[in-house]
Formats: sequence, structure tokens, C-alpha cells
Amino acid sequence: MPGLCHARLPWTIWLMLGGRGAGKTRTGSEWVRGIALGEPDFAEPALRRIALVGETFADARHVMIEGPAGLLAVHARHERPTWSPSLRKLEWPNGAVAHVFSAEDPDSLRGPQFEAAWSDELAKWRHVEESWDMLQFGLRLGAQPRQMVTTTPRPIPLLKRFLADPRVAVSRARTADNASNLAPVFLDTVVGRYQGSRLGRQELDGEMIEDRPDALWTREGLEIHRLDAAPPMARIVVAVDPPATSSRRADACGLVAAGLDEGGQAYVLADESARGLKPSEWAMKAIALYRRLKADALVVEVNQGGEMVTSVIREVDPSVPVTSVRATRGKYLRAEPVAVLYNQGRVHHVGALPDLEDELCDFGPGGLTSGRSPDRLDALVWALTELMLRERLQPRIRTL
Repeated sequence: MPGLCHARLPWTIWLMLGGRGAGKTRTGSEWVRGIALGEPDFAEPALRRIALVGETFADARHVMIEGPAGLLAVHARHERPTWSPSLRKLEWPNGAVAHVFSAEDPDSLRGPQFEAAWSDELAKWRHVEESWDMLQFGLRLGAQPRQMVTTTPRPIPLLKRFLADPRVAVSRARTADNASNLAPVFLDTVVGRYQGSRLGRQELDGEMIEDRPDALWTREGLEIHRLDAAPPMARIVVAVDPPATSSRRADACGLVAAGLDEGGQAYVLADESARGLKPSEWAMKAIALYRRLKADALVVEVNQGGEMVTSVIREVDPSVPVTSVRATRGKYLRAEPVAVLYNQGRVHHVGALPDLEDELCDFGPGGLTSGRSPDRLDALVWALTELMLRERLQPRIRTL
């Protein structure tokens, strides 16, 4: 079971962030079973007073207790607790008792006291701060009260505090990690459709996805204009922001393709940026993308290397038309007019481009929060500037 090694660490909260069907409920059920039975690596001796808190009582009953991965399912027949729905409690043969609560009623947690607690889908609780606070006041029995939280993440303040707290042990699980136990049709339809999108990264990969307040782009804005496929293109360019060196620690080679339809709408078609490429390698990669998309030109920034940059491309394939561009303004100033195009609804991402979108939504006046160069963003800016912010003739319509 993922994360059980945390039982040996001096943690007070075990937070399991996971996607849909990743095994969160099964992990929580196994943990409660282990502490209630006093099994090694869980609790010795057994913990006798346990709280089970769900988003609602119905959720707690149908998921945490009676569900296919719930508490009743993970026990062998001889050790299974007696479930009394009317009393909202489970009783084990050894005397351990678990009481069930709804996070919709924080006051119900006033008064009872416990040695341990399992809180499920905490990020969805309606009164999350109040319910969590009341639960903490009840965890006052035993030498070291502990609790487990299983949830699909959302960027709520409480989860952010958990992730910053050294007393919180964190485990993560993706839907894909539990694929062998999931229906193939679910994997094909749901996972296939949402993988890589903001919703998919949150609900399938268990990632905490949030926007930077001063960023030029927002994830909501990107999602609104996302498309599954591009229409016929009037023009396509592949933009390259080459690194200064090929060291693994150097900046990535930004490599982004975008197209323009005859109505003036732009479509970001691919992000194949990569780190640690030698000049001949990124040149071959750029030309391969150019050929695959039947693009019209390579747009190449020449600040890092000047004529050497274009000569590297010509050594690989002299027939490829190269448009050289040189940055004369800062990255933020170059990016602002492109961000305006997004705000006007004139730019669409085709499919999921998670790494590129992470840079866009983390790029503010001071650059990326990591301090690294926004190479994917730079390539995107050059591509869309070439397509939309320069006067061009309208070429023939082609279908990808």
C-alpha cells in the first residue's frame, strides 16, 4: 500500500493526494483497519477511539464504510467490525470503535474525543476550516493522536498549509498508478480525454493546480479556448528559442509550433521543448516538427549565437526557410501583447500542453517563480508574434 512507510516517521498527519480511482479510499480503509487491529507498523497496541469524517454522512457511509474499497471490504470475515448505521459507528471484536461524522455538521464533532481520525475528500468539505478545527480539538486521547487525510487536491488554504508543515507526511498517487484495477472503458474515455488538461492533472494526477496572482495568463482562460483539433491552417510556423549551451543544467530549447486560420484565429499545435540538446540535436528536432506539420518557416531567436544559430539549421537542411528574430525588449514586454491576444479569445491550445501552460500561468513581472528562463513561453511568443503581430500575405489553405 503506497505510503505505509510513513507510519515509522514522526508525523501527526498523513496526507494522501490522489486522482480519481488512484486507491485513496482503499489506503484509508487499510490504515484504519491496521490501527483498529493493532497491527505492526500501524499502531501497537490497537487504537480504540477513531473518528471517520466524510463530506456528508451519505458519502462516509457509501464510500468509506460500505463501498468496494471501504472498511467492511478490507477486513477478513473473522475480524470485520459490526456496522450500525443508525448509531453511526463501527465496533471491532477487540473493542475498538469508530464513529462516523459529516463535515457538513461541524458541531457534531464538539465533545467526542479520539486517538485517531480519517478524513476523506477534505478539499470538498463545505465548512472545511470549521470542521477541521473541531476535529483537532477532539484528538486528545493516547500518547500521539494521528490522522489521515485522503483527497483529490484543490488549492484551498488548508491543503497549502499541510504541504508547508514538516509534521505532515505526504503521499501522492495518480489514476494511472491503479490502472490495473480500473475499467478499460474508463481509462479510454475519461483518462484519454482529460489527461494533461488542468482538470485531468487535478482529478487524475492528483496535482495541486493554481494560478499565480500576477501572471499574464490564467488556467481558466486557457481552458475556455482549448480545442481537441485544429481547423485547416492558412499558415504554420515553428519557433525556436535555442539555449546558450547544451549542458543539462542549461536553459531548455524552446520549441513551439502554432498556426493561423484564414479567419485570424491562432492555434498552438505543439510544444516539443527539451533540455540538454546539442545544437545539431535541437536543429534536427525543430526541422522534424517543421516537416511533420508542413510548416511554412522556422522562426529562430538569434540573441544566443547570432549567425551560428541559423547556420546550424542550414547544415541539417538548407532548404528550410528561416526567419531570424532578435529580442530588443525584455521578456515580459514581449509577452504582454501576446497575452492580450489570449484575453481577446484569439488563441487556442490544441490538446493538452501542460509544461507550456505551467510556464504561462507562472510568468509575472519578475519572470518565473523558480527563477529559470521561460524558454517554452519565449518560443510561443515568437511564434504568435510572427503569425499575428506582423503584417503577412494570406497563403493557401492547408489541412493538417
